[in-house]
Amino acid sequence: MTPVWLFDLDNTLHNASPHIFPHINRSMTGYLMQHLALDEAAANRLRVDYWRRYGATLLGLMRHHGTDPKHFLHDTHQFPDLPRMVVFDNALCHMLARLPGRKIVFSNGPRHYAEAVLEIMGIRRFFVDVYAVEQMRFNPKPGLKAFHHLLKDHRLQASRCILVEDSAENLRSAKRLGMTTVWISRSLRQPAYVDVRLPSVLGLARHPVRRGASG
Repeated sequence: MTPVWLFDLDNTLHNASPHIFPHINRSMTGYLMQHLALDEAAANRLRVDYWRRYGATLLGLMRHHGTDPKHFLHDTHQFPDLPRMVVFDNALCHMLARLPGRKIVFSNGPRHYAEAVLEIMGIRRFFVDVYAVEQMRFNPKPGLKAFHHLLKDHRLQASRCILVEDSAENLRSAKRLGMTTVWISRSLRQPAYVDVRLPSVLGLARHPVRRGASG
């Protein structure tokens, strides 16, 4: 049975660190300043605190302030020149075309943003679905609810899935459910819950990944 590939988006399929993440962080800080009446320093501290405590700033805002998640995600994921901000390798198309099995993008970002980034990179056609935070019912990774929602909605067994991610915490959750895990990282360490570590997602073309096997 062919595998089902679950691909994270940011810092897995493209490099969000130079332009996109700084812009989102500024937008989130601005949102907190406007809607919680905080100065910039306090808003930035709260944004980081919620991200560290809950894995996503959004969860802290929903839990403690009753923030509307759709409003928050729409306001904080507006980009003046997104095509210029997306950093990616053109070899992605060739790699994805050669990779056997169904492919799903599994992203904590909002769907409109994920769809736009995939279109800019010219790789949307390779994915049967973009499973974004809205489909997770606003329960993002690494929470197990995100994984359970995806598995149920796509009628998948975890043992069929290979999660490709830059976040070690997200991979830890996937391994608990029985998924095969591929860590996109230049780290020299490899935690026990990581089956394969690659410095770039393009390495999938040269490094066959067998479900359930470490290597």
